[in-house]
Amino acid sequence: MERIIIGNNFPNQPILKVLIGVPLIYLPLITSIPFVIICVFLVKTHLRLMGAQNIRSYWDFVPPWLSHRYRNSEQIIYSTGARWHSLRRFRWYWVFNCKLYCPLSVALFRYNAYLVKIVENWWCPFNHNEKAAYAEGAIDKSYWHLHEQEKELLHPEDRDNPIWNEEQSSRED
Repeated sequence: MERIIIGNNFPNQPILKVLIGVPLIYLPLITSIPFVIICVFLVKTHLRLMGAQNIRSYWDFVPPWLSHRYRNSEQIIYSTGARWHSLRRFRWYWVFNCKLYCPLSVALFRYNAYLVKIVENWWCPFNHNEKAAYAEGAIDKSYWHLHEQEKELLHPEDRDNPIWNEEQSSRED
């Protein structure tokens, strides 16, 4: 996979672009997080109403506090140059970003994706090029596997996929 090029370009960016760009890190989260939280609640409620059990918790997606490399007192700060803003010289700025903002927001979006994968595996057990990535939300059987007549309508790769067919998974073990 080709890498994203950013580190080589950043030092050449005009200060105005950087000053405009930095707040754009936070604005999408501030505006989207309330909606993602509502989405998580609704999707999880839907799954529970369908009878789902053993759904992982949001906190399963948040890295343990102790797994962070730097403790509060050891948190490194950016001390060279004064190119774009002085906040980077404060420990609390990096603690907020590296221990709260990043892991909690990434966990929220990962958790939402996990729940949607479960919904997709339940209602739409039809294979496509990206379906292997849905294995994180593997289920015992899909909606289409509940009755033998509908199950037989599925393409063999859909019918026998271990992501949404626990019987097939146990045969492979």
